[in-house]
Amino acid sequence: MATSVLTVSEVARRSGFAPSALRFYEKRGLISAHRTDGGRRRYDRDVLRRLAFIAAAKHVGLTLEEIVEALALLPDERTPTKDDWTRISTAWRGRLDAEIAALEKLRDGLDSCIGCGCLSLDRCRISNPEDIVAAEGSGAVFLPEPLHPPTE
Repeated sequence: MATSVLTVSEVARRSGFAPSALRFYEKRGLISAHRTDGGRRRYDRDVLRRLAFIAAAKHVGLTLEEIVEALALLPDERTPTKDDWTRISTAWRGRLDAEIAALEKLRDGLDSCIGCGCLSLDRCRISNPEDIVAAEGSGAVFLPEPLHPPTE
């Protein structure tokens, strides 16, 4: 019979997260652990579902703060259920749809920038005559907005 508590190494092996990530998530309040008399961490088995939730959210592209906000919608110490997942992930659909559309636009436009072979957007007469894009800031300003990281 499986035990209801897991060690750090067991959780790391089962979840795919490094022990350092588990400690970080615990410090941020995303997961919790109990301590043995010797001070070792022990996790309830349901931590695996919370970690799966975190992994899925990361794959969607959520920031750590967004993951914290999503998990804050749950009562303390409760494992996300299928209904919780549906409710929370529904809010991510618009974001994913925008990113998919942006990636399709990027894919479909890749050859327009390098198709001529000049590989020089600062001198390209079609895409960037007189380097007019420089006025829009640094970085990949031609990327569709959902894929364009904000410049600091």
